[in-house]
Amino acid sequence: MKRSRFSEEQIIGILKEHQAGLGAKELCRKHNISDATFYKWRSRYGGMEVSDARRLKALEAENAKLKKMLAEQMLDVATLKEMLGKNF
Repeated sequence: MKRSRFSEEQIIGILKEHQAGLGAKELCRKHNISDATFYKWRSRYGGMEVSDARRLKALEAENAKLKKMLAEQMLDVATLKEMLGKNF
């Protein structure tokens, strides 16, 4: 996955500028981002504080770790079922 040029703190700062009254087009030109990127950020980080964004990132990392563990366990179970199903 491509790494963003902007940190969560910078993204939230840009969104706060928009809430302060600057237009989306002006912000996009000022920070050299596309309209789509701005609206994607707004849908993801809109109304958040920096601490909320850090917590979201930590929760997403934990969720990915748990999903990986679940997949490994499911693979182990499937392997054991296959081994028990064979006649020796």
